[in-house]
Amino acid sequence: MNTDRIIHQHMKYLRKSSFVHRPSFLRTLYIIPLSLILLLSCQKQQPAPEPEKDSSAFVNLTDIIPDAILEIRYYSTYNFVGERIDGYEQPVALMTRQAADSLKAVSDELKAYGYRLKIWDTYRPQTAVNHFIRWAENVQDTAMKKIFYPMVDKSLLFEQGYIYARSSHSRGSTVDLTLIDAATGKELDMGSPFDWFGEESHPDYSCKLYRQSENRLILRKAMTRHGFEPIDSEWWHFTLRNEPFPDTYFDFPVRQL
Repeated sequence: MNTDRIIHQHMKYLRKSSFVHRPSFLRTLYIIPLSLILLLSCQKQQPAPEPEKDSSAFVNLTDIIPDAILEIRYYSTYNFVGERIDGYEQPVALMTRQAADSLKAVSDELKAYGYRLKIWDTYRPQTAVNHFIRWAENVQDTAMKKIFYPMVDKSLLFEQGYIYARSSHSRGSTVDLTLIDAATGKELDMGSPFDWFGEESHPDYSCKLYRQSENRLILRKAMTRHGFEPIDSEWWHFTLRNEPFPDTYFDFPVRQL
């Protein structure tokens, strides 16, 4: 809609009419439609928000699962990069409402057995993934190698599938998590730490202790029962099977909604 053209035509009509000599209430009747036209025109000219920036389908996970324990690693400096990751503005966990509701069902089930969920990561903006890419390309930066990838050559991170250009986390229905023993407040022993780059993180890895494999199985069974799918390289990583945005990689910051 061409606003300038509408205003010009409207004013041209008023000049030709006896507008200025009419009673004030009649002049108001002419002005009101013009105001409405301008308002509607401005609204229509507003650009539509980019789908990747739209957080309206997301929720704060702790609003759905109040007793979830958050340790948002990429907000901290204790991660494989060694610094806070771009896009993480607050230590909160965001997910699509569908994924959060399914995760609550997992929490409710496991709570009855004395476990609580500990969350390391949920929604991850594409900005953060880009940060990972820049870090991986800088093969000289090995500050956290001894802790997270001592047996992996950093130059092979892309080739070996540790770093990707896109992440399922950016679609909003993926979670990295573990279990806490509610009685002791300690993490269950899963046989490898979070974000360990190595075969020890594979779900089917033969752990040294039987209990470690059992703990992984408790988490995996509960997650799959409530609609989440695992991957074959990380025991902590699950994605909602019927995720609502399978083709959208969001890029709004991680902060309280």
